[in-house]
Amino acid sequence: MLRTRSINLPNTLRRPEAVARVRGQQRGGQIPTTRILGIDPGLARTGYGLIESDLAEGGRCIKLVEGGILRGKETLPLPDRLKALHAGLAEILAEYRPEIVVIEDLFSTYAHPRSALMLAHARGALILAVGQANLPLHTFTPNEVKQIVAGNGHATKSSIQSAVKARLSISAPLHPPDLADALAIAICYALRADIGRRLS
Repeated sequence: MLRTRSINLPNTLRRPEAVARVRGQQRGGQIPTTRILGIDPGLARTGYGLIESDLAEGGRCIKLVEGGILRGKETLPLPDRLKALHAGLAEILAEYRPEIVVIEDLFSTYAHPRSALMLAHARGALILAVGQANLPLHTFTPNEVKQIVAGNGHATKSSIQSAVKARLSISAPLHPPDLADALAIAICYALRADIGRRLS
């Protein structure tokens, strides 16, 4: 089910664009689960994906709880856009209370240094929200996520989306790609628990 809502922010910031969310059923049963929030940072769009996994049992059972996109108005000055991202993530953390947060590591290319700089601004605002919530934060590089989730460190966006949909038993498309990427980051953490358990 697709749900749209606005994030409440101070009047001086107005409100950012709608937050689109994909909802899933929460895991039931007796096995204790851990809530893991994956974040794919971006200044225009930040994807987030919340899953539950039985980490104590190796992280093999993974269920979707929530997923969506934080959007800020591109017409706002940079400080206000960063405040909007921070406030949006803070609201998600307060509402869904994840136990672990995983964010994509910063990367850059020589061809696009400005993109990396803008990404760093967004990532800093998001990490601040996680720190203020006193939650543990983990990072993965994009290649690590692709390798663990899709079995190929250079997997395409469509391959990542297919792997995420298969793992979470989702039939609906996950658009924009930031949503699938965020879920992949969270899934990567859970699957690393499974790999660690099998190697121990």
